[in-house]
Amino acid sequence: MHTVFRNARVAALVPALLAGVVLLPSAAAQSTFDVTVLAGACANCHGTDGRSPGGIPSIAGRPESILSSQLKAFKSDTPPTNTTVMDRLAKGFSDEELDALARHFSQIKPQSQSGKEGL
Repeated sequence: MHTVFRNARVAALVPALLAGVVLLPSAAAQSTFDVTVLAGACANCHGTDGRSPGGIPSIAGRPESILSSQLKAFKSDTPPTNTTVMDRLAKGFSDEELDALARHFSQIKPQSQSGKEGL
């Protein structure tokens, strides 16, 4: 009788434990993000890896503190004058994500003056 009761308890615990194992990684994954995925949205205007091919400023290699403060200024209730779409785009990111983007682009080698990358 004790064996039947113990087996029933174990059978009831196994699905609960498995559910906990399955749910824990997904809950942890929700608090992290891949900055390269976020940075992909920046490529539309600022070029691949933040190296702009046109009139929009390149952001690759700029100091992290400057990029971070600019992004947060765009997100603020009083964005810089003559802001085009950056104020609306920045509002879609958390401050943590903006800091990660600033760090990401600051670590990319900037485009050379000739527009060609060094070998």
